[in-house]
Amino acid sequence: MFRGRYENSIDPKGRISVPVRFRETLLQKYEDARVFVTNFDHCLLLFPYPEWTELEQKASKISMFNKQSRAFLRFFFSSAAECSLDNQGRILIPQSLRRYAGLDKEVILLGVLKKIEIWDKKRWDDEMENLTTNIDSISETISQLGL
Repeated sequence: MFRGRYENSIDPKGRISVPVRFRETLLQKYEDARVFVTNFDHCLLLFPYPEWTELEQKASKISMFNKQSRAFLRFFFSSAAECSLDNQGRILIPQSLRRYAGLDKEVILLGVLKKIEIWDKKRWDDEMENLTTNIDSISETISQLGL
């Protein structure tokens, strides 16, 4: 599982260094340096290859006759890019994904269980402010889900 929050930067070529703890998890738990990156919720989601294939299998069962399902599948899967860690532990984020997430210089990488989220630092700061302001409502919703 991925946990923690790391500040980092994106280089002019669009590469982000994956934090050592996340790399260790990728190589120990998944034994594979391949990942998939896609757009969602104004950030990027990075999935280890086995988690991505499991997600694809689940998504393949979604009805194509539901308009919102089709829209989600188009948005989420058409933007996905397979990436690999280079020898320095970096991944190259495609330009279209960098543009969607507004990644410029400073980025935040979040470990969120089976995936890693990549945020523009300014967007993350705004998101944290919103989360902090609404934590009571969020906590109530989570408690209703049994957590």
